[in-house]
Order: sequence, then C-alpha cells, then structure tokens
Amino acid sequence: MNTVSLAYRFRQKFGVAAKDAFDWCTDFGPKDGSLFSTPVRRTVKRVNDSTLVMTDTKQVDGKTVRIARLVRILPSELAWTNTHLNGPYRHSQFWYRIVADGPRRSHLEFTGLAIREVPGRVSTSARSRLAEGLRKDDAAEWRTRLAPALESDLARN
Repeated sequence: MNTVSLAYRFRQKFGVAAKDAFDWCTDFGPKDGSLFSTPVRRTVKRVNDSTLVMTDTKQVDGKTVRIARLVRILPSELAWTNTHLNGPYRHSQFWYRIVADGPRRSHLEFTGLAIREVPGRVSTSARSRLAEGLRKDDAAEWRTRLAPALESDLARN
C-alpha cells in the first residue's frame, strides 16, 4: 500500500450571522449523527473548553466502523480543526473557518487534507481526481444537508 495526501477546499454560504453559524457548527453532540447522508451514532467527550474527542460509529459495507476525531475549537477565529485519530482517514486533518459576509450572512471556508492508503503508485492526475471526488462529496454534504439544517435550526430560534 502507498499513502497519498489529498488536499482540497470549498466554500459554503449561509444566510445567518457568522457567530451564530460558528456556535451551531461547534455545538457537537449525539444528535449530530442524524444530519449526515449516512447516519452515524456519535459520542462526544469534552477534554476541556476548546478540545473534544468525537467518536462516530457507522455501518460501511456491512461492517461496523468507529472513527475517533480530535476537535480543537478556536472561538476567537470562528474556526475549528478536526483530526482523525483512527479509521480509514487516520491522520487526516480538516480545517473549518466561518467568515462574516455582513450582519446576517456568512460562509464556511473548508480545507481538507485527507490521508489515504491506495494500492500501488498514484499519478498526479489520479491524485487530483481522488481529491476532486472528496471535495465534491464533502461540499454536497454541506450544501444539501448541513447548511439547510443550520439555517432551519437558527430560523426556529
């Protein structure tokens, strides 16, 4: 097996204030698992005010997969990081930052560095295709599931 790094980015617009979006995004809890297209069971263990370990359990190809992540929350920057401690993307890191676009508008700036094991050597073009697939999948999850849930939840409050 060969290990490759796949870097990708995307932005997701929100029709809510940046601080509200940040608070919603970093209010991690067991109910979060229902938000994803592939539901997960989530546990959250707080280490301190700015650090937590999230463990997601889901079924993949009939097998139970547990993925633990170390999450660091940076309130002064409206940002957080998510580092996979185990699972298929072990050592991968994802950076999230909410940016204000006005008093009631904001956007997420997402940067992913996925570490994957692949058989054999991978050409630069194949690596680009893999990264683009991850970008499309993650951006779609935010566009179709997470952003609408965020805006719906905040509109109710």
